[in-house]
Amino acid sequence: MNRAWDVPVHDSTRVRDVRVAAEAACREARLGPHRTAIAALVATELATNLLKHAGGGRVVINIVERAAANGTARTAAVQLVALDHGPGIADVAAARRDGFSTTPSSLGAGLGTCLRISNAFDLHSVRGRGTVALARVDPEPAPWPAAPRIGGINIPLAPAEHSGDAWTWARSGPLLTLMLADGLGHGTKAAEASAAAVEELHRTAALPPADILRRLDTALRPTRGAAVAVAQLDTDARELRFAGVGNAGARLRTADGWQALVSHPGIVGAAFPATVPVRRAPWTADSVLVLHSDGLPSRWTPPDDPYLLTRDPALIAAAVLRDASSAASPARDDTSVAVLAPECRTEAHDPP
Repeated sequence: MNRAWDVPVHDSTRVRDVRVAAEAACREARLGPHRTAIAALVATELATNLLKHAGGGRVVINIVERAAANGTARTAAVQLVALDHGPGIADVAAARRDGFSTTPSSLGAGLGTCLRISNAFDLHSVRGRGTVALARVDPEPAPWPAAPRIGGINIPLAPAEHSGDAWTWARSGPLLTLMLADGLGHGTKAAEASAAAVEELHRTAALPPADILRRLDTALRPTRGAAVAVAQLDTDARELRFAGVGNAGARLRTADGWQALVSHPGIVGAAFPATVPVRRAPWTADSVLVLHSDGLPSRWTPPDDPYLLTRDPALIAAAVLRDASSAASPARDDTSVAVLAPECRTEAHDPP
């Protein structure tokens, strides 16, 4: 599921482009006409808000995995993320209210209606730094499941339609495994490698991280290979186990601050190392894990906003990506960020 749409929004003609991209994503995710219309409305409102309130930005649309009733992660949903470096929202609580709009050219729906009609909606805005808005639309009008707290964002290197990056998660008993794969290079061949890693992860989630990587190495040998990071949370033992091969990055937030989790040199599927070190760390109510591909600048700064760290993990991932990028430093590769967070201590729709 590494098809992605990244639509810059700097003039009114791009509002239609965002809506068309949302409709295309819904077709690929096999959403019905009614849910597609909802996604199109949300996409249009998000793009309109970027122009009217932030002076422009971008809308990123991904197809993501939704937790099914039996705990698996195989149902497709459409995720829409609006990112900007604008002035921020003066009154976030008012912006969330249904029907609130400050511009006559808006649809009159506002972010409050986006909240109401989406399966999940979250918003983070800081005065002087900009806003990140997140919406997900499922095949059915049911609330997005509260657990597990995993989310991410995936952006292809323009103008590609497929990202060479992919992230996914799987559950096996008390083990919750998050994986990020960065196929070598970019484009279709890189996407084939990361897609193969996604499929294999769902078959091997009961194994420990080092063994998962060895199985991935076998599965990816017909491809060009990938850098892969695997993080596995044992929810019974409250312990995180991490192993990575290649230049996929990871940062873990603990009570002492952020620390890097280092991957081992190599290529999964092409140059697999003889040994794979596994890092272990306790998992607490303050823990947050960020996995990312090398499309993210190597010196990116982890978020320090306590409120942001309680939000939807995909919103955290989008904020990380937004804050690490700028017009002066355009991306030179596909970029993906995936986040694992503890159980939410506040409702996603609560105002700050």
